[in-house]
Amino acid sequence: MTDHEPTVRPARPEDIPGLVASSAGLFAEDAGTRDPSVDVDWPRRHGAESFAAALADPARLVLAVDHGGEVVGHLTGTLTEPSAVRPVKSATLNALYVRPAHRRGRVGGRLVAEFLSWAEARGATQAEVAAYAANPDAIRFYERQGFGAHAVTLRSVLGRKEEVGGGGERRD
Repeated sequence: MTDHEPTVRPARPEDIPGLVASSAGLFAEDAGTRDPSVDVDWPRRHGAESFAAALADPARLVLAVDHGGEVVGHLTGTLTEPSAVRPVKSATLNALYVRPAHRRGRVGGRLVAEFLSWAEARGATQAEVAAYAANPDAIRFYERQGFGAHAVTLRSVLGRKEEVGGGGERRD
C-alpha cells in the first residue's frame, strides 16, 4: 500500500470483491449495531450479484475509493424517475462507507460531491439519504454535505409490549 491520497472513481467489475468487503464493513458497523432486523451477512451472500447489476444499470451509481489499488470505501446511489405522486426526478444515496483508517481525508465529502454532480447531470432536482437516528455522526456528516431533515420513520416492533427507542433499544 502506498502513502498517496485515496482517489474516488467509478467502480469497475474487477472492484466487486472490494466493494463487497466495503459493504460488509458498512453493514457490520452501521446496521449491525443499530437494527436487529437487518441481515448483516447480506453483502457476503448477495453483494457480488447486486454490485454487478448496479454497474450495468445507468440509473445507478457505484463509486469506489481506491487507495494503492485496494478498494477502501464505496458509495451507491440510484435515480428515481418522476411519478404522478412525486413529479420530480430524484436521487437517493443508498450507501456510503469508508474504512476507518481513511476517514479523515475528506473522502466521504468527495464521494457525496461526486454523487450530487452525477445526480444533477442526469436531471435530478433533489437528492436524499437516510441515516439511523442512533447514528448522530452520520447525521452531522450529511448535514455538512447540505442535506437536511425531511421525514422521520417511526417503527413499532410487533409482538413485544416494550416501546422501542430511536436506537432500537427497549424502554420498559
